[in-house]
Amino acid sequence: MSDSKRIVLLGKTGVGKSSVANTIFGEPLFKIGHSVNSETKECQAETKPVNGGNITLIDSPGFFDTDQPEDEMKSAIVRCITEFAPGPHAFLIVIKVERYTLQEQAVIAKMHQYFSEEFFQFATVLFTHGDQLPEGKTIESFIRDNKLVMELVKKCGGRCHVIDNKYWKNNPQEEYRSNRVQVKKLLKTIEEMVKANKGGCYTNEMLQAVEERIKWEETRIMLSSLTMSHDQIRQVAKEAVLKGLSSAMVNVPAVALIGAVFTGGVSLGIPLVVAAGAAAAAGAVVVVGSAVVDAGAAVIGWCKGLF
Repeated sequence: MSDSKRIVLLGKTGVGKSSVANTIFGEPLFKIGHSVNSETKECQAETKPVNGGNITLIDSPGFFDTDQPEDEMKSAIVRCITEFAPGPHAFLIVIKVERYTLQEQAVIAKMHQYFSEEFFQFATVLFTHGDQLPEGKTIESFIRDNKLVMELVKKCGGRCHVIDNKYWKNNPQEEYRSNRVQVKKLLKTIEEMVKANKGGCYTNEMLQAVEERIKWEETRIMLSSLTMSHDQIRQVAKEAVLKGLSSAMVNVPAVALIGAVFTGGVSLGIPLVVAAGAAAAAGAVVVVGSAVVDAGAAVIGWCKGLF
């Protein structure tokens, strides 16, 4: 990949997002959880040179979990907003290769509901636990009988890949079941997708406003410190913006913030339909379109100093 790219990993707790990031980078930069609880409570971002260009992988918390406390979720989302800005070049929607129960189907339905059509232009579905694939089967043939999963892949332009973070580390005799081969194919798909998007990133008015505030903080820091590197200045600036956003968004629901990130927030023409907590598993939904618009406007307002 020729230029620096920001790639966000999305998925529920336990699908292996952190392991995916380590597999792509080829070293354990992301902490792995070994329990049913999420190890990733907040966004973690790491940058590394890959194939001649820098890749920043952003490991997100379980946006699609139904049992995470509101305050923890909100804190994680605000962190994600500052890490995403001015916008990711690609999203990896991470899903397990498995038999899709009602719970998994509810999570996938939630993805359909959260994301705008524009979002899917920047997304690829990545399946983990490839060892669960029946012998001789590709991921495309495996998911063919699952309507929701197939629709998700179609929305992503048919882009999907599969890896196995545990059993495909060593290069087996069957080339398809090799992480080295699959990661190479995945990065090629992302490169082609970025070219199709003319090198642009997924962004919206809210993410652009956050980036402007970060740039303002960078300028302020540079004027007061001549010894810090650009990366250090950027990190300090993001932490300052994070602190300010966290205080300003105290009364904004977490679900509205998620909607503002993935739908454009302020420019929504229709209500965002999202699954709320445990109600998702029962098929219940809550319409919070106006809350999403308000959340996006609140973030933009704070970034522009209107509060």
